[in-house]
Amino acid sequence: MIRIGIICPSEIAFRRFLPALEQSSDYEYMGVAVADAKEWFGDDFQNVDASRRDAVRNGEMEKAENFQKNSGGKIFSSYMDLISSDEVDAVYLPLPPALHFRWAKKALEYGKHIFVEKPSTIDRSNTEELLACAKEKELAVHENYMFVFHEQLSEIKKVVESGVLGDVRMYRLDFGFPRRAQGDFRYMKALGGGALLDCGGYTLKYASILLGEGATLDCAKANYTDEFDVDLYGSATMSNPKGETVQIAFGMDNAYKCDLEIWGSKGRLVTGRILTAPAGFEPSYKLITGMEQKECALPADDTFLKSLQYFAKCVESEEVRKEAYGNIQKQADLVDSFMDKAGMK
Repeated sequence: MIRIGIICPSEIAFRRFLPALEQSSDYEYMGVAVADAKEWFGDDFQNVDASRRDAVRNGEMEKAENFQKNSGGKIFSSYMDLISSDEVDAVYLPLPPALHFRWAKKALEYGKHIFVEKPSTIDRSNTEELLACAKEKELAVHENYMFVFHEQLSEIKKVVESGVLGDVRMYRLDFGFPRRAQGDFRYMKALGGGALLDCGGYTLKYASILLGEGATLDCAKANYTDEFDVDLYGSATMSNPKGETVQIAFGMDNAYKCDLEIWGSKGRLVTGRILTAPAGFEPSYKLITGMEQKECALPADDTFLKSLQYFAKCVESEEVRKEAYGNIQKQADLVDSFMDKAGMK
């Protein structure tokens, strides 16, 4: 049984992580940590107005109390209180991306396994440092791109391999959503915001899976507006030695879209919610060959639960742990390559 705690009572932890955790027999939930003033505001926290510090603390405590009411566990008085606790074996990190490296590194130093929301860090060198620390201490690190565990990916792969589409000429992958509320970390550079690090990471990861060994990023474009200091939308092209191509587009000031199209020499496959299918949602795809069009249903799945199950295997198995290290490094390399080709460095 892996004793796991949460750093920060975030919305995704309450809405997705805890329900999945309750279905798993691999874990015991130990509680959630609320940041103290220094952890939240930094070294100059004493210069922050006391009423503001109290308001933040009270708001976070209220969220943590909802966690406790819903799922039990303790409320840890600070992030370090949880990280240093002998009652905790593993830590879930649903913080804004710019904070991942600091707290994941600290948790690893205290001997904790890490289940971290994507991206693992906002910089390839930081990711490499995290992985080096994890390898040295023989600790698990798993980056929660949970969509990769959905059964629909396997089913679509079977369709491609069956030959019904003929030879694949091109994949088209799009993921974008409307602008979020004011103050959302995705639009703040200091917190690791930007479309590439958010929805763009999904498209790059799935593109590399579709293309397989030898996939390369050929060109990339990041787009900005005067309103924010982060990229709002972008696009790229990837290819493999077989001549297959993936065109990707992503954005966080767009009409909602989460679609995959596979265009072959004999037919097309089109599907939606390819990267964001929630638990209980039954996806489907359209198979178009000649003048015929067929709607094919796929089973529902719970990708967050499967991601947690994979993390448990990372903790237990050196082989799976090394696989996870490799997956994280590959994704960090892809994002870094995009930044380089798009002139984002």
